[in-house]
Amino acid sequence: MEPLASPSQHRRFLLLLLFAAAALDGFAPVARAGLPGSWELLVADAGIASMHTAVTRFNTVVLLDRTNIGPTRLRLPRGRCRRDPRGGAAALKRDCYAHSAVLDLATNRIRPLTILTDTWCSSGQFLPDGSLLQTGGDLDGVRKIRRFAPCDPTGDCDWVELDRVELSNGRWYGTNQILPDGSVIVVGGRAANTVEYYPPREGGAVFFPFLADAGDKQMDNLYPYVHLLPDGHLFVFANDRAVSFDHKLARVVRQYPPLEGGPRNYPSAGSSMMLALDGAYDTAVIVVCGGAPYGAFIERNTDSPARGSCGRIVATAAEPSWEMEDMPFGRIMGDMVMLPTGEALIINGAQAGTQGFELASDPCLFPVLYRPDQPAGLRFMTLNPSTIPRLYHSTANLLPDGRILIAGSNPHYFYKFNAEFPTELRLEAFSPEYLSPDRANLRPALDEIPATVRYGEAFDVYVSVTLPVVGIVEVNLNSAPFATHSFSQGQRLVKLAVTGAVPDGNGRYRIGCTAPPSTMVAPPSYYMAFAVNQGVPSVAHWVQLIA
Repeated sequence: MEPLASPSQHRRFLLLLLFAAAALDGFAPVARAGLPGSWELLVADAGIASMHTAVTRFNTVVLLDRTNIGPTRLRLPRGRCRRDPRGGAAALKRDCYAHSAVLDLATNRIRPLTILTDTWCSSGQFLPDGSLLQTGGDLDGVRKIRRFAPCDPTGDCDWVELDRVELSNGRWYGTNQILPDGSVIVVGGRAANTVEYYPPREGGAVFFPFLADAGDKQMDNLYPYVHLLPDGHLFVFANDRAVSFDHKLARVVRQYPPLEGGPRNYPSAGSSMMLALDGAYDTAVIVVCGGAPYGAFIERNTDSPARGSCGRIVATAAEPSWEMEDMPFGRIMGDMVMLPTGEALIINGAQAGTQGFELASDPCLFPVLYRPDQPAGLRFMTLNPSTIPRLYHSTANLLPDGRILIAGSNPHYFYKFNAEFPTELRLEAFSPEYLSPDRANLRPALDEIPATVRYGEAFDVYVSVTLPVVGIVEVNLNSAPFATHSFSQGQRLVKLAVTGAVPDGNGRYRIGCTAPPSTMVAPPSYYMAFAVNQGVPSVAHWVQLIA
């Protein structure tokens, strides 16, 4: 038997295939590779590089960068200049440039937003009412709490800095997660080995020893991966270890085995996701992929090969253990996006170096599809490459039409356009293979679904499909996470219990659905509801889950 190709051999083969095709036919790069998926440029110049990105229930996208970077290419409306007494090289004393914006997905129009305090490496999460909570940052923003209540694309909604409440501890590189009661927990941050809550709980911040223990000389406990398990506890991963945390009692209730392969959190630049919840909703599977070898950040080593290993663990098992597998590419700063089908996209990042300004090289242009239902060794599929490197401070978010919005990449302290990897202001969309023209006849249209659903409620949805339905049409709820620094905070996919599709005439079908049984399975919020027919999702409708 011939030995299996290594990830590096696999990468070289794909690149040779790409270049050979280019020599033969001269097609554009996205066509030459002959791989699934397609790319399109949405906005040639968004004006800002989005370090943090979130999709709202009005089908708009919030783009957010730092504020202390000097001029951007997007100006604020007249009279809305921001004053910064620091001034100097790091910021303008009178800053009339936008550092946040909102994108209208229907028109690709960009509208500048006003942000007053520094949001560098901050965190965020949507609240049950659909407003975006945004916490922390650097300098004057380290203890700030902000809210953005989204509006119709024709509106003028903007950021509001909360004056009467602030974080108990400064939060720089922290993580947010919505809880079953609709409040938000804020976990960790540089020199903040604590947790706290919004709305604030009595006593303020609570010491979390696990974060302190997970720290090292590189501070590999930053931007911890936090997932809400269906038992109501939190799976918290930092460095190379994880615990189950009871957020009500503020104590660790379980320790998991360490994950081999070195540190995985910032600045070592792996990523993590929780797979879809379905069936009895009592099983949660966590995946952690990629990262940089320990020491790359300290040594500022831009050529250190990224790790290609992934660990997968059933966090709810009686005796959990990590199952290891390898991606086709070593990858740092990759973004993991849960698709409506239950598969996941791994996209963006580099194959060498680490997180930090100008600390990565060898961009990983190839997205990878992760197919969780396949056996180990067969779960990864390489997809059509981009032509735009997306390195430090890039993001990826699922859109309601099933595409993936790709934004950002600024590997420099300031905006810098004359560089090998320049500050990136272009917005792209990647379309997975399920949106290819040959599957258009399978794509359902979600005609009717309630706008508001209560937990455990039975309700009907109506879909239309060109070809007759064969098998089960799924109805799945995707959250709208806050994407930053290779982790989508609050990302979640819940597959509803459904009945078979009953014909209703003229290609229309009725499907009986049951809402999630509890707020531990799906916290109260707005979700993108997709109908999925033979692996092809509809355009989503926004549904609010309420108690």
